[in-house]
Amino acid sequence: MRPVQKAAAAVGAAFLLVGVLGFIPGITAHYDELSFAGHSGALLLGLFAVSVLHNLVHLLFGAAGLLAARSSQFARAYLVVGGGLYVFLWVYGSAIGEHTSANFLPVNTADNWLHLGLGAVMILLGVATTAVERSRSKSPVN
Repeated sequence: MRPVQKAAAAVGAAFLLVGVLGFIPGITAHYDELSFAGHSGALLLGLFAVSVLHNLVHLLFGAAGLLAARSSQFARAYLVVGGGLYVFLWVYGSAIGEHTSANFLPVNTADNWLHLGLGAVMILLGVATTAVERSRSKSPVN
């Protein structure tokens, strides 16, 4: 596996883990308030707003990462485009009110900052692993 594929697989596995953890009472505080979509009182690790839809998105995004990791081209696209989607989600989540109907996932302030960090890290991984790979292919063999 190339570095970009390993990065996509690691990110995908992390999203799968988060998706599963969102369905576990105790790890998700106020689990009895978990709704399908929209504002939910359930908090993953007592901090991040989650709903059934939010958890399913994490599971699907995680599976997509593992599938994308099978090809360096798809892995790179997963990281860069997916990272861009998470940066967009940060903008969206920051612009809407936490208790509005537009907050269908749901997201809160902690989610928003996490989404910005995830997006930035994913884009960086996609770009940096590509740059490393290209520099290795151009370097002379010793």
